[in-house]
Amino acid sequence: MSAAKTLHHKDTYRAVAITLILLGILYLVDKLLGFASFGMGWVMNKDNFLLYTAIVFLLFKHDRSVGLVLAGLWLLLNFGLITALLGTVSAYLVPVTILLIGILLYWLTSRK
Repeated sequence: MSAAKTLHHKDTYRAVAITLILLGILYLVDKLLGFASFGMGWVMNKDNFLLYTAIVFLLFKHDRSVGLVLAGLWLLLNFGLITALLGTVSAYLVPVTILLIGILLYWLTSRK
């Protein structure tokens, strides 16, 4: 059990370290070159930092739950962006998707 806990902590520390390195590199590049001057001002949008963290946790942490929660939070916080990108389809697609995800999660948790 102790080895599993150590592995869990190592995964978390690694994911946090890589997130900090990534954010540091992004800040440094933004200060030196400026993403906005290349038409990529969205890279330094503070809402996207949550997305970057979610991606890093999904890639580098064995337990994907933290990354999925962070990605879900990003989706909820950027609901307006998602619906704008989907256009008129979002009037039906987003509620149906949320409903299906809820049903799937309920089914997965109740089958054990």
